[in-house]
Formats: sequence, C-alpha cells, structure tokens
Amino acid sequence: MLRYLPLVLVVAFTVYCVFDVLGSDERTRRGLPAPVWLLVVLALPVLGGVVWLVVSRGTPRTGTAGPRSRGPVAPDDDPEFLFRLEQEQRRRARQEGTPEQGSRDDTAEGPGTADAPDGKPSA
Repeated sequence: MLRYLPLVLVVAFTVYCVFDVLGSDERTRRGLPAPVWLLVVLALPVLGGVVWLVVSRGTPRTGTAGPRSRGPVAPDDDPEFLFRLEQEQRRRARQEGTPEQGSRDDTAEGPGTADAPDGKPSA
C-alpha cells in the first residue's frame, strides 16, 4: 500500500494544479492561455505543476503600480478614530464639569487680561 503513495501524491498534485489553472484569471497566467498551461501541467506532472505554482503565485507584471488595497490602519494614523477620540474626551469633560483641554480657561491670566486692583478689567 505504501508503494502507491508517491503515485497518489503526484496525481493529487496534478489535479490540484489543473483546477488551479482553470480557476485562474488572465493576469495570473502571465499571458499564456489556459490550454497551454494545462498542457504544461499534464505533460510534465510534477515539474509543470511546480512551474505553474511559482509563476502564478509571483507578483504580476503589470508595468504600472495599480491601486493597492490598504491594510488595517493604526489607530493613531486614522483621522476618523482620532476625531471620535477627541469627541469622546470633550463629552467626558462636559459630564465631569472640568474644562476641556485646549479650550480657553477664563481663570488663566494672559497678556492684556489682568484685572486692575479694584476688580475692573484693564483697558
């Protein structure tokens, strides 16, 4: 029974490669039509399948860099997340009654805001 294992593996690998060729698109096939790839995979069972997998899994040569799908964005790089975070901080500050960070504090004395000794604002 064990002596048939290599034959079964070769047949399974060839069948996998045949279905992979049939399910591939033109860009994956690198310009060769599907019948040519099928011929290569079936004529050279192991070598043809390995060549197909190497060629089809490589980066496609398109000549121009197309739009790439962006992966997940880190939270500190996501403007929408930062906006929601700031809104949440403001909401919490209002609920707690504490002044918001970055807002004008009426008790802070800056240039031209000092009161005169009699309590009247200076001009």
